[in-house]
Amino acid sequence: MSTSTLTIRMDEDLKREAAKVADYYGLDLSSVTRAFYKQMVNTRRIPLTFAPEEPNDESLSAISEGNEFLASGKPGRFASGRDLLEAAMS
Repeated sequence: MSTSTLTIRMDEDLKREAAKVADYYGLDLSSVTRAFYKQMVNTRRIPLTFAPEEPNDESLSAISEGNEFLASGKPGRFASGRDLLEAAMS
């Protein structure tokens, strides 16, 4: 098996953030890139999704409930975020 070099141009911030994610999993960017290509060859697909993440029914219900509460203009149960955190901690 012979090896080849691949050069990729990308935004420095994107590279830095991607390296943080790879490092979290104990990998470097070269290993992640090789794994990506290996997965593509093994599955004969590009292992990406371009569809946005869709909230599940429970999340949609909570979003709707929150929007209704905000639209009602009613005061909340807590006067501040600190009060909410204190209540959660007790």
